[in-house]
Amino acid sequence: MIHATIRMKMPGQKVREALEILRSFSERTRVQPGCISSRIYRDVKEKHVIMIEEHWMTQEDLERHLGSAEYRNMLLVVEMSDEMPEIRFSAFQHSTGVETIEKARIRTG
Repeated sequence: MIHATIRMKMPGQKVREALEILRSFSERTRVQPGCISSRIYRDVKEKHVIMIEEHWMTQEDLERHLGSAEYRNMLLVVEMSDEMPEIRFSAFQHSTGVETIEKARIRTG
C-alpha cells in the first residue's frame, strides 16, 4: 500500500476555491482503479492549511494516477500555495488496526 500526502498553506482568499476544486478531484480519484481512499482535510489550528491524503493499492496504481491529466490539473491548485508544499509518499508492506492497541494494552496491563 502507498500513502500519499500533500500539505499546503493557501492564501486566505484562495482557500474556498481550492477546497471546491480539491473536493471534486478527490471524489473522482476515489473511483480510480487501485484507489483505496482519497480525502481532503483542513488544519484545526491553521485555517489556511489543506491536506490531501490518498491510499493506493500498488505503486503502479499511484504512478498511473500521478501521470494523469486530472492530477496535473490538481497540481495547479498546489502551485497557489503560499509556501512550498510538503509532499510525501510512503510505502507500507504491512499495516494493522485496533488489534495493535489491544495487544499493547494486554502487555502493559
